[in-house]
Amino acid sequence: MTGGFDVVLGLALLATAVGTLASRELFRAIVMFIVFGLLMALAWVRLQAPDIALAEAAIGAGLTGVLLLDTLGYLRRRFERPRTQDTIPTGKGGRGNQDRQGQQGEGGGS
Repeated sequence: MTGGFDVVLGLALLATAVGTLASRELFRAIVMFIVFGLLMALAWVRLQAPDIALAEAAIGAGLTGVLLLDTLGYLRRRFERPRTQDTIPTGKGGRGNQDRQGQQGEGGGS
């Protein structure tokens, strides 16, 4: 029974490692890295090394994962494409400044 679980755990570790390296999307790669760290912590528990398992879960999956996600958010904000005038929503059904120009001549000023 335990041998089968160990085989499944080893295959899951291999699958997440390959998935992390092969992922073309950064967010998915980071999530796969966090999952890999948690599975690795489980493998350390199975090897009867709970101190290493705790360190792996806290540093490998937890702290490193949070830092990578924060860095990804920073990079997405930093290299975001600037919005052009054509893509800024005006709330006027796409007419933009035309309404304001048309209203200036109407209604007489007070």
